[in-house]
Amino acid sequence: MVISEKCRELREKLGENAHEAAWIMEHITGIRYAISDDRELTAAEFAMADSILTRRKSGEPLQYILGDTEFMGMRFIVNRHTLIPRQDTETLVETAVSKIGDKPLRVLDIGTGSGCVGISIARLCKNAKVTLLDISKDALFIAQENARLNDVEVGIIQCDILHEMPDGGYDMIVSNPPYIETAVLKTLDSVVKDHEPSAALDGGEDGLVFYRRIARIFADIPVIAFEIGYDQGSAVSDILRGAGYERVSVIKDLCGNDRVVVAEKN
Repeated sequence: MVISEKCRELREKLGENAHEAAWIMEHITGIRYAISDDRELTAAEFAMADSILTRRKSGEPLQYILGDTEFMGMRFIVNRHTLIPRQDTETLVETAVSKIGDKPLRVLDIGTGSGCVGISIARLCKNAKVTLLDISKDALFIAQENARLNDVEVGIIQCDILHEMPDGGYDMIVSNPPYIETAVLKTLDSVVKDHEPSAALDGGEDGLVFYRRIARIFADIPVIAFEIGYDQGSAVSDILRGAGYERVSVIKDLCGNDRVVVAEKN
């Protein structure tokens, strides 16, 4: 069977995820736009395609199956210890980059996971000194690998931000913290709730526990930029104003949903 024929077969079997067929075939063959290629598949490639299909049909996220994904035009390794980077989060990176520019700021990325936010900032803001923080040793290992993959130098801190305070002074905090209400977790799509790390999703009873903690212990930081849930703009803005931030803005993502709150002090 040739590549294009196998791609059509995958599209039929993937149903609502048919768009992933081209991604799978490009991963297996190393050929861009494999959907139209007429090279004969090797036996190993054919078997790999069927194996990936079986795992995907079981509900496993394709990014975990393939082991990587794209974010901000860069490649990031991902596995079950990290959340899968999503396009919505690019709004957080773009907001941070617009504030940093070419200034030599010290930036702390809290709850870094795969490192996609902090590493993207480090790549785009050459003068920034970026540190990645997470409670998970396994996630930090992946983040360090991603820093090497994308040719940036970052600091690494393992810390439970709800109970510990990291050393070092910073000019800016960025964070895509857990922000889903605990009771809502069980209602999430099975692809998320059964595979992605729950500790990276659970924001406590009202989804705001990490925002309160970070705003309180870093109340002297000049700039904080948070990713938020679509309905958390007002609540997170109030938390930051209560911590003494004079200028607080809510920024929408490409879909028109509230996605980032950025707060600044004079």
